[in-house]
Amino acid sequence: MEPDAAVRSSKSRGSHLRVHFKHCREITNHIKGMQVDKAIKFMDNVLAFKAVVPFVRFTGGCGRKGQAKQNNTPGDKGRWPVKATAVVKDLLSNAISNAETKGLDTEILYVKHAQCNRAPAGRRRTYRAHGRIGKYASQPAHIEFILVERKEGVQKGEDEEMADGAKTQRKISRKEMAKSRFVKIGGGTD
Repeated sequence: MEPDAAVRSSKSRGSHLRVHFKHCREITNHIKGMQVDKAIKFMDNVLAFKAVVPFVRFTGGCGRKGQAKQNNTPGDKGRWPVKATAVVKDLLSNAISNAETKGLDTEILYVKHAQCNRAPAGRRRTYRAHGRIGKYASQPAHIEFILVERKEGVQKGEDEEMADGAKTQRKISRKEMAKSRFVKIGGGTD
Protein backbone atom coordinates (compact mmCIF):
# COMPACT_ATOMS: atom_id res chain seq x y z
CA MET A 1 0.00 0.00 0.00
CA GLU A 2 1.34 3.41 -0.97
CA PRO A 3 0.48 6.42 1.21
CA ASP A 4 -1.04 9.56 -0.28
CA ALA A 5 1.64 12.07 -1.32
CA ALA A 6 -0.10 14.95 0.47
CA VAL A 7 -0.21 13.08 3.79
CA ARG A 8 2.90 13.35 5.94
CA SER A 9 3.89 9.74 6.61
CA SER A 10 6.80 7.35 7.03
CA LYS A 11 7.20 3.72 6.07
CA SER A 12 9.27 0.68 6.95
CA ARG A 13 9.20 -2.80 5.50
CA GLY A 14 10.89 -6.12 6.17
CA SER A 15 10.91 -9.02 3.72
CA HIS A 16 11.57 -12.72 4.28
CA LEU A 17 11.88 -12.25 8.05
CA ARG A 18 12.61 -15.53 9.83
CA VAL A 19 9.83 -15.20 12.41
CA HIS A 20 6.55 -17.04 12.55
CA PHE A 21 3.98 -15.49 10.22
CA LYS A 22 1.05 -16.27 12.51
CA HIS A 23 2.68 -14.54 15.46
CA CYS A 24 3.54 -11.47 13.37
CA ARG A 25 0.01 -11.30 11.99
CA GLU A 26 -1.53 -11.21 15.47
CA ILE A 27 0.93 -8.57 16.71
CA THR A 28 0.48 -6.25 13.70
CA ASN A 29 -3.29 -6.64 13.81
CA HIS A 30 -3.32 -5.64 17.48
CA ILE A 31 -1.14 -2.53 17.15
CA LYS A 32 -2.85 -1.22 14.00
CA GLY A 33 -4.41 2.17 14.79
CA MET A 34 -2.41 2.64 18.02
CA GLN A 35 -0.36 5.69 18.89
CA VAL A 36 3.29 4.86 18.21
CA ASP A 37 4.52 5.35 21.78
CA LYS A 38 1.66 3.21 23.09
CA ALA A 39 2.53 0.43 20.60
CA ILE A 40 6.20 0.46 21.65
CA LYS A 41 5.17 0.33 25.33
CA PHE A 42 2.83 -2.59 24.59
CA MET A 43 5.62 -4.55 22.90
CA ASP A 44 8.01 -3.80 25.79
CA ASN A 45 5.37 -5.21 28.15
CA VAL A 46 5.01 -8.33 25.98
CA LEU A 47 8.77 -8.87 26.10
CA ALA A 48 8.62 -8.50 29.91
CA PHE A 49 5.55 -10.84 30.06
CA LYS A 50 3.42 -8.06 31.58
CA ALA A 51 1.03 -7.97 28.61
CA VAL A 52 -0.12 -10.68 26.23
CA VAL A 53 -0.66 -10.58 22.48
CA PRO A 54 -4.32 -11.52 21.95
CA PHE A 55 -4.69 -14.26 19.34
CA VAL A 56 -7.89 -13.81 17.37
CA ARG A 57 -7.48 -15.73 14.10
CA PHE A 58 -4.83 -18.40 14.67
CA THR A 59 -6.13 -19.84 17.92
CA GLY A 60 -5.69 -23.59 17.39
CA GLY A 61 -3.91 -25.05 20.41
CA CYS A 62 -3.48 -21.58 21.90
CA GLY A 63 -4.05 -21.49 25.65
CA ARG A 64 -6.38 -19.14 27.48
CA LYS A 65 -4.80 -16.30 29.42
CA GLY A 66 -6.26 -13.87 31.92
CA GLN A 67 -4.17 -11.05 30.47
CA ALA A 68 -5.90 -11.46 27.10
CA LYS A 69 -9.12 -10.09 28.62
CA GLN A 70 -7.43 -6.73 29.29
CA ASN A 71 -7.66 -5.89 25.58
CA ASN A 72 -10.79 -5.03 23.67
CA THR A 73 -10.59 -8.20 21.60
CA PRO A 74 -12.90 -11.19 21.33
CA GLY A 75 -11.94 -14.27 23.32
CA ASP A 76 -9.32 -14.82 25.98
CA LYS A 77 -6.58 -16.59 24.04
CA GLY A 78 -3.11 -15.16 23.82
CA ARG A 79 0.63 -15.78 23.81
CA TRP A 80 3.92 -14.00 24.42
CA PRO A 81 5.75 -14.39 21.06
CA VAL A 82 9.10 -12.93 22.15
CA LYS A 83 11.10 -13.28 18.92
CA ALA A 84 8.32 -11.94 16.67
CA THR A 85 7.62 -9.07 19.07
CA ALA A 86 11.28 -8.03 19.04
CA VAL A 87 11.38 -8.04 15.22
CA VAL A 88 8.12 -6.05 14.91
CA LYS A 89 9.35 -3.57 17.53
CA ASP A 90 12.59 -3.04 15.58
CA LEU A 91 10.64 -2.40 12.36
CA LEU A 92 8.35 0.06 14.16
CA SER A 93 11.30 1.92 15.67
CA ASN A 94 12.83 2.07 12.18
CA ALA A 95 9.63 3.68 10.88
CA ILE A 96 9.79 6.18 13.77
CA SER A 97 13.37 7.14 12.94
CA ASN A 98 12.35 7.50 9.28
CA ALA A 99 9.63 9.91 10.45
CA GLU A 100 12.16 11.91 12.48
CA THR A 101 14.39 12.15 9.41
CA LYS A 102 11.44 13.52 7.41
CA GLY A 103 10.76 16.06 10.17
CA LEU A 104 7.44 14.62 11.37
CA ASP A 105 6.21 15.11 14.93
CA THR A 106 6.65 11.72 16.63
CA GLU A 107 4.31 12.67 19.50
CA ILE A 108 1.22 12.52 17.26
CA LEU A 109 2.25 9.61 15.01
CA TYR A 110 0.01 6.56 14.86
CA VAL A 111 0.10 3.25 13.01
CA LYS A 112 -2.13 3.86 10.00
CA HIS A 113 -1.23 0.64 8.18
CA ALA A 114 0.30 -2.55 9.59
CA GLN A 115 0.33 -5.61 7.37
CA CYS A 116 1.88 -9.04 7.54
CA ASN A 117 2.02 -11.48 4.62
CA ARG A 118 3.34 -15.02 4.28
CA ALA A 119 6.78 -15.31 2.72
CA PRO A 120 7.96 -18.40 0.83
CA ALA A 121 8.66 -21.24 3.24
CA GLY A 122 12.22 -22.11 4.17
CA ARG A 123 12.46 -25.80 3.37
CA ARG A 124 14.59 -28.25 5.31
CA ARG A 125 14.11 -31.95 5.97
CA THR A 126 13.87 -34.22 8.97
CA TYR A 127 14.52 -37.93 9.13
CA ARG A 128 11.61 -40.19 10.06
CA ALA A 129 11.21 -43.82 10.98
CA HIS A 130 11.67 -46.60 8.40
CA GLY A 131 14.05 -44.54 6.25
CA ARG A 132 11.54 -41.89 5.27
CA ILE A 133 12.17 -38.15 5.03
CA GLY A 134 9.65 -35.51 6.12
CA LYS A 135 9.41 -31.80 5.42
CA TYR A 136 10.69 -29.35 8.03
CA ALA A 137 9.61 -25.90 6.81
CA SER A 138 9.76 -22.49 8.46
CA GLN A 139 6.97 -19.96 7.92
CA PRO A 140 8.65 -16.54 7.45
CA ALA A 141 6.84 -13.23 7.01
CA HIS A 142 6.85 -9.93 5.13
CA ILE A 143 5.89 -7.02 7.41
CA GLU A 144 5.22 -3.37 6.54
CA PHE A 145 4.20 -0.27 8.48
CA ILE A 146 2.96 3.18 7.50
CA LEU A 147 2.93 5.83 10.23
CA VAL A 148 0.89 9.03 9.82
CA GLU A 149 0.51 12.17 11.92
CA ARG A 150 -2.91 12.26 13.56
CA LYS A 151 -4.92 15.32 12.64
CA GLU A 152 -6.67 17.40 15.27
CA GLY A 153 -10.44 17.07 15.28
CA VAL A 154 -12.62 19.83 13.92
CA GLN A 155 -14.83 21.70 16.39
CA LYS A 156 -18.55 21.65 15.79
CA GLY A 157 -19.79 24.97 14.41
CA GLU A 158 -22.17 27.28 16.21
CA ASP A 159 -25.86 27.28 15.28
CA GLU A 160 -26.34 30.04 12.75
CA GLU A 161 -29.32 32.31 13.22
CA MET A 162 -31.38 33.51 10.30
CA ALA A 163 -32.04 37.19 9.57
CA ASP A 164 -35.35 37.20 11.49
CA GLY A 165 -33.75 35.72 14.62
CA ALA A 166 -35.08 32.17 14.20
CA LYS A 167 -32.65 29.23 14.35
CA THR A 168 -31.99 27.12 11.28
CA GLN A 169 -34.30 24.18 10.83
CA ARG A 170 -33.15 20.68 11.65
CA LYS A 171 -32.12 18.33 8.86
CA ILE A 172 -34.94 16.09 7.62
CA SER A 173 -34.14 12.45 6.96
CA ARG A 174 -34.96 10.74 3.68
CA LYS A 175 -37.67 8.70 5.37
CA GLU A 176 -39.40 11.79 6.77
CA MET A 177 -39.14 13.49 3.39
CA ALA A 178 -40.79 10.51 1.70
CA LYS A 179 -43.61 10.53 4.28
CA SER A 180 -44.30 14.19 3.61
CA ARG A 181 -44.56 13.51 -0.16
CA PHE A 182 -47.04 10.70 0.38
CA VAL A 183 -50.63 11.74 -0.35
CA LYS A 184 -53.32 9.58 1.11
CA ILE A 185 -56.00 8.73 -1.46
CA GLY A 186 -59.23 7.04 -0.60
CA GLY A 187 -60.23 6.41 2.93
CA GLY A 188 -62.11 3.22 3.07
CA THR A 189 -65.77 3.21 4.16
CA ASP A 190 -67.55 6.28 5.56
